[in-house]
Amino acid sequence: QDFSASVKEGIVAETLAILRHPDFAALFGPGSMAEVPVTARLTGGPGGDRLVSGQIDRLLVTEKDILIVDYKTNRPPPQDPKDIPALYRSQLRAYRDTLEKIYPGRTIRTFLLWTDGPRMVEIFV
Repeated sequence: QDFSASVKEGIVAETLAILRHPDFAALFGPGSMAEVPVTARLTGGPGGDRLVSGQIDRLLVTEKDILIVDYKTNRPPPQDPKDIPALYRSQLRAYRDTLEKIYPGRTIRTFLLWTDGPRMVEIFV
């Protein structure tokens, strides 16, 4: 209620641009999930023992692949992958490491979906 009409219209337009974008259709189709909580205790590995607790914005599980998508609202979003904050990469790595335990043998791909654009970028973690 505190937002101006133009700000509200901008939010609606940005959201609809994401939902209507043909490249993102599978993320919002049958079998996709929103706001998926993940919690795990991971042992060993390069990061040592760690607790993971988070929420995956969009998750698509197929017979072969797992797609993890996290929304980001940076304005403007980084154009060069080297400018993506390390924190975002760490977050996606933790999600990937957790889902590897749940879905062994499947290819897990991680993405950032920049709402400004919109533009989705695969992040190799």
